[in-house]
Amino acid sequence: MSAPPPVTAAARRERVGSIDMMRGLVMVLMLLDHVRDMVHVHAHDFSPTDPARTSLVLFFTRWITHFCAPTFVLLAGVGARMQATAGMAPAALSRFLVTRGLWLVLLEFTAVRAGAFFSFDPHFLGFLQVIWAIGVSMVLLALLVRLPAPAVTVIGLAICVLHNLLDHVGPAPVPEGTPTPWPVVLWMMVHRFGPAFTSDGRMLFIIYPIVPWVGLMATGYGMGAIYGWEAGRRRRFLVRAGTAAIVAFVVLRALGKLGFYGDPSPATPQPTVARALMSFLNVTKYPPSLDYLLMTCGPALLGLAALERVRAARWAVALETLGRVPLFYYLLQWPYAHLAGMLLGALSGQSLVHFFRSPPDAFRLAHGFGFSLPVVYLAWVVGVVLLYVPCRAYAQAKRRYRKWWMSYL
Repeated sequence: MSAPPPVTAAARRERVGSIDMMRGLVMVLMLLDHVRDMVHVHAHDFSPTDPARTSLVLFFTRWITHFCAPTFVLLAGVGARMQATAGMAPAALSRFLVTRGLWLVLLEFTAVRAGAFFSFDPHFLGFLQVIWAIGVSMVLLALLVRLPAPAVTVIGLAICVLHNLLDHVGPAPVPEGTPTPWPVVLWMMVHRFGPAFTSDGRMLFIIYPIVPWVGLMATGYGMGAIYGWEAGRRRRFLVRAGTAAIVAFVVLRALGKLGFYGDPSPATPQPTVARALMSFLNVTKYPPSLDYLLMTCGPALLGLAALERVRAARWAVALETLGRVPLFYYLLQWPYAHLAGMLLGALSGQSLVHFFRSPPDAFRLAHGFGFSLPVVYLAWVVGVVLLYVPCRAYAQAKRRYRKWWMSYL
């Protein structure tokens, strides 16, 4: 088998551009979800993906944002592999992953928490959200990258496929509000969603248990090898892998009605076709089931293939710019979503008291607060435009100055 031809600088820019565009796209979608959390009248009344209570538009407003976290975690693994293939030694790559991972965990407990809640109540220890999951996954990937790349790929795929076997494993959950023993807390960090409480009433809310996410990042690390292939071969792989994932999702989800493996919450019979579709697509995110990963990563792979053919359209350049500074954007979008809700509430004379509460009280909106979905979408579009300005300036600064610390923001 002949060695692949050397990758030209133009080809490298093309493939990195497609990855950045995909990152930018999911970051834009993420703001929609967080603006909905802060602005929509029914944001915390019921799950927007509950087929029995939601509307079709509200369902897909939430559903489309499911693609954000899996795509971003997968691409984080791809990025690590591209650093390795660019010549970074395993020891240096491990150090970078550990330091960046720990930095992300620190940001989750500080800047992200402050931007999301505007509260420093010591009784609320924090949310373990996507930045936490990416950070811990990077630390664990730092160990895995010392192994041969095929072994990392196999480990990642095995975790993604098999982790639902843990759904009914581990210490029994404790009633909400009672002190949570440390073994239960640790297991929740591994594979169980929910709040944990200390003996003096402080709360830690674990949204992103780490096991599925580290598996997805390791899978991305293995997939990163395709970015050393010729463009046509790479696109064919992405299309075939994405299509296979979508087909596997449909088959597993359909078999789930028979008690088959793939998601702890199978689709249920519904009175209308629209609600049946919503039930079919309403898969488990916390932690992400195999069905969830297949449903989201399949279209993401197809999107990566399609974006490689995109050239200099304005929207593509804008997405690529946002994708070069994803953490910077992420840290800005939380306070924007929070401030958008406050400003709209103030302009309409609504109570803003819940904006300064800590969870779980932060999820109890002031009586009568909230706006319709068109207002949510308007606030989202305005936010994307406003956040693009500082993101573009920072992306230009990163390209111009190339300081080491810029790789951490």
